[in-house]
Amino acid sequence: MVQVLNYIKSSISELLFPKVCEICGLSLSKTQNFICSECAQNRFERAVTTKSDKINLPESVIGRFALWQFDKGGYLQDLLHKLKYHRLTGVGEDLGSIVGSVSKREKILEAFSTDKTRILPVPLHDKKRKIRGFNQAFFIAKGFSKHTGYEILKRGVVERVKNTKTQTGFSLTKRRENIADAFNVVLKEEVQGMDIIIVDDVFTTGATAFELVTELERAEVGKIFIVTVAQA
Repeated sequence: MVQVLNYIKSSISELLFPKVCEICGLSLSKTQNFICSECAQNRFERAVTTKSDKINLPESVIGRFALWQFDKGGYLQDLLHKLKYHRLTGVGEDLGSIVGSVSKREKILEAFSTDKTRILPVPLHDKKRKIRGFNQAFFIAKGFSKHTGYEILKRGVVERVKNTKTQTGFSLTKRRENIADAFNVVLKEEVQGMDIIIVDDVFTTGATAFELVTELERAEVGKIFIVTVAQA
């Protein structure tokens, strides 16, 4: 009886308040939260990075993948802003799901087996988490995990121990100084010998990701790959 009532309630809600795409206003499927397939395929500019892009990457990082080029002032920036500051976590899941679907279809991560690989959303410092209420990278990772089958590392295995300043406008040197010693692998046994896929929203200079890589290397992980929704 409860299931029937819930179904009726859900049906009425969908009829009165149908889910529509944040970009174009078209109806969404039940598996989509904010972004329709048409916009995901045609609205954004594909980034040029591929799994073989190893320019300026640390030795343990075998590649990185960003799906789209960041569009300052555009639709993608607006979506990421809504995720980060308006608590629309479904945006993160949609974006992560799309990135996961494309990376799987294009065999970006074929060198990573599901049993020996874990996803690591770039950790957020506890103070920022309390203010924001969540870590946006986790929800991107959640969508990414659904399409790829890789498990997400438990929260607390790797922590952000330094509450860094926002890096917007910083030079590369200043970014590196700001992010230095920001991370700590708390439970080394959870990652030792495992392959790690770092997931975040935007890859800019790589300062944050590379600092995280340095800490993972100390914990003796295996291969590392960096995946982001966009690159700036």
